[in-house]
Amino acid sequence: MILTVTLNTALDLTYTVPALVPRSAHRVAEAAERPGGKGVNVARVLAALGHEAVVTGFAGGPTGEVLRGLLAPLPVRDALVPIAGTTRRTVAVADTASGEATRFDEPGPAVSSAEWAALLTAYDALLPRARAVALCGSLPPGVHVGAYAPLVRRARAAGVPVLLDTSGEPLRRGIAARPDIVKPNAAELAALTGGREPLRATRDARRRGAHAVVTSSARTACWPSHRTARGARSPVPPGGQPDGRRRRGGGGPAVRPGGGPPLAGPPGPRRGTGRGGGAGARRGRVRPGRVRRPRAPHRGDGTGRGGLNRRRRARHEPPPHGCALPVHREGALPTCRRRGRGRRG
Repeated sequence: MILTVTLNTALDLTYTVPALVPRSAHRVAEAAERPGGKGVNVARVLAALGHEAVVTGFAGGPTGEVLRGLLAPLPVRDALVPIAGTTRRTVAVADTASGEATRFDEPGPAVSSAEWAALLTAYDALLPRARAVALCGSLPPGVHVGAYAPLVRRARAAGVPVLLDTSGEPLRRGIAARPDIVKPNAAELAALTGGREPLRATRDARRRGAHAVVTSSARTACWPSHRTARGARSPVPPGGQPDGRRRRGGGGPAVRPGGGPPLAGPPGPRRGTGRGGGAGARRGRVRPGRVRRPRAPHRGDGTGRGGLNRRRRARHEPPPHGCALPVHREGALPTCRRRGRGRRG
């Protein structure tokens, strides 16, 4: 079982309009709603791939009831903790003319200390059966900014690999608890480390406590492991899906098995992406390797790797047309490789 934690769940509403024009009324062509929040999206993808997934977090009010009702027919186990506040909504307006989407995210409900204690109790009860834990998304009001750190430490104490996918100060506090994997995007990684160069920033994030870092920037992705820095090019266009369609719904991207280092399974510094169509996967695996300097060209004019060494070039100067003379015994007549006839030095 893989446990996903979404502290700030949401009901995602998507409105499709022919063209989004500011300061004007729009007639909605299509409306859809689905359970949302990063951890919920991760659980839905895991369940679609055949994994047993459990969702925990907070849900309350009429919106929370609708969210739990939408989760019921899905192959995802609902372990959400009820609260007095109302679950937030995210509204995405999809423009069919441009293919772009505009999102509006509500802040989320206020969570009391008693409700937070109830979540910790449910979390501890689920950890013994979990093969991996994914802590995803923002924090609702009332939850301490460092709330992810104790969740990471409890998972590590139980021997369960943990992934942390958040941003800002919650990421900064949570990474100090040494999660197995952190997954910021390029902007979140730059805000964490202060660096824009991807490999240097990921190494800095590892020094702050992360065992491995998965990050993406446009069509590239890289994740330094314990010994090597790996880089790959994603087959998915920016903001899109593997089939070329742009993601229009609310909620953040879902991390699936194969989209980065394996979350569940025996850890190892040289494991690739495992099976699946992960970012830059070649035959289902991104092979580790080191960046090598380009070799000198193999030329026969005496200046490259295929030429004579300095001592031999001093004794046998190449012909005017650029051919190198082969090594020969003293007194023998050298033969030109290109013209096939002898030449006296």
